[in-house]
Parts: sequence; structure tokens; C-alpha cells
Amino acid sequence: MTEDFYCDEVLSGKTKVNKVMETENVLAYYHTKPFYPVHIVAIPKKHIPSLITLEATDNGLLLELLGVIQQVAAKVTEEYGACRVLTNLGEYQDSKHLHWHIVFGKPLR
Repeated sequence: MTEDFYCDEVLSGKTKVNKVMETENVLAYYHTKPFYPVHIVAIPKKHIPSLITLEATDNGLLLELLGVIQQVAAKVTEEYGACRVLTNLGEYQDSKHLHWHIVFGKPLR
């Protein structure tokens, strides 16, 4: 496997996921190995390595992605009273595909 779990496993269909929201270009789903009681991942369906590699041509996709993140975060906040939205870069980024975590609760491990 490459360093891109999202293209290799999720978007290819090899790993089945529980979808939270999907648009033409974005997928949000429950993390397959959650670190929090509520742990949702939002990804673009197009391969983009990370936040810092976005190009001007990705602006529309980024807006669509942020719109999905906003809607999912609003639902989590409405249900639980709060959430965190975060992304990782560099060595903190396990999978080299732009992705955001929408989480609630204390870490499970």
C-alpha cells in the first residue's frame, strides 16, 4: 500500500465505510479506527496530498469540502454540544491525502 489510505482503500471501495455525507467531490464518513467517541473524516475524492499542496485550481473543491465539514460539524455540535475540526501536516499526517477530522469527546487511547 502507498501512503494514501483514502485513495487506496476508501475511494477504491476496498474498505467499506459508514457514510455521513457525500457530494460529487467530497466524502465524509465515520473513521474506520476511531480515536474519539465521535470521529468523522472528510476527504476530497480527488487526490490532493495535503492542505499545503492545494493549488488555485482546487479552490472550488476546497469550498465544497469546507461546506461539508461545516454541515457535519454543525450536526455533531448540535447533538453533543461541541466538536473539534482538525487536519494534520508533515510527519503528523499518516495518510498523504488531504483529510479533516471532525471529532467529539476524549481520546479513546
